[in-house]
Amino acid sequence: MNIAFITGISGQDGSYLSEFLLEKGYAVCGLVRRHSTIFGTYRIDKILKDLDLFYGDMTDSLGLCDVFDKILAKYPNYQRFEIYNLAAQSHVMVSFEVPEYTADVDAIGTLRLLDVVLKKIPKEKIRFYQASTSELYGEVLEEPQSETTPFNPQSPYAIAKLYAFWTVKQYRKAYGIFASNGILFNHTSPRRGETFVCHKIARGVQRIMEGRLDVLELGNLDAQRDLGHARDYVEGMWRILQHHQPDEFVLATGKMYSVRQLVEFAFEIYGKHITWDGEGKHEKGLLDGRIVCQVNERYYRPAEVEKLQGDASKAKTELGWSTNVSVQDILKEIMGKN
Repeated sequence: MNIAFITGISGQDGSYLSEFLLEKGYAVCGLVRRHSTIFGTYRIDKILKDLDLFYGDMTDSLGLCDVFDKILAKYPNYQRFEIYNLAAQSHVMVSFEVPEYTADVDAIGTLRLLDVVLKKIPKEKIRFYQASTSELYGEVLEEPQSETTPFNPQSPYAIAKLYAFWTVKQYRKAYGIFASNGILFNHTSPRRGETFVCHKIARGVQRIMEGRLDVLELGNLDAQRDLGHARDYVEGMWRILQHHQPDEFVLATGKMYSVRQLVEFAFEIYGKHITWDGEGKHEKGLLDGRIVCQVNERYYRPAEVEKLQGDASKAKTELGWSTNVSVQDILKEIMGKN
């Protein structure tokens, strides 16, 4: 039996990855944080009975050690131990408000986890996946972005993730463990948190059309992102750890859409055409002469990342990975219309 240990198991990617690995016959274990009022596992409620969940936190080395001791006691005869480090303070805007916490979880948390893994698991049985991010490219120095594009991070989140990226590479070189980085571009699904832009747009337009919201407020309408479905991307994570050697891989669609276009797509699902008036921070979206979308400066990042577009040629060639879910279909799924 192969063991899979997922930090961030109760998040969007963690939930899809858990389902995928259970179908592959893995013993799936996960790290969850203790909440005072709720367990926080609603995304994985349907498969809870098939998972081994452990309380823990990426800021607690002793706790992580204890979790691995419990897993190894339950599954002493495993063939391979795959670790998927998905835990993070993952909201870019929030990272400007809590930069120290973001660094502690996203950067030092990865270091803690790698150190525990190296102490607890024989090197030849380790497969370590680090969830890196397209935000590493920041103010892009090359278009599109591939594994060889220089990084230029523009947020505390991206800087913390860059520390984790290089830590993984250093542990691979220094200790000879199988440790890889997946540089994933934006991906979403109905399981994504509502503060993330694609989900916010889909739900916001849905509420407007149902008469439950007057105006959708957004930040930079010109920001452009490469956007895919989370279900495809978790398969890419697994493929990265099945590769014959550890490496870095970009996972992306290669297509880029602006926030403005996502709003237009969402209204088109209802057969509506939105028009725009004004520019920049004064731009407004109109439907039948009524303002239904407007810019709110509070949603602008202190340092904007204008556009991100990935080149996943390496993953397609070496991993056989691909994704072809359209942005329109993703929006429909979030709205429950497909």
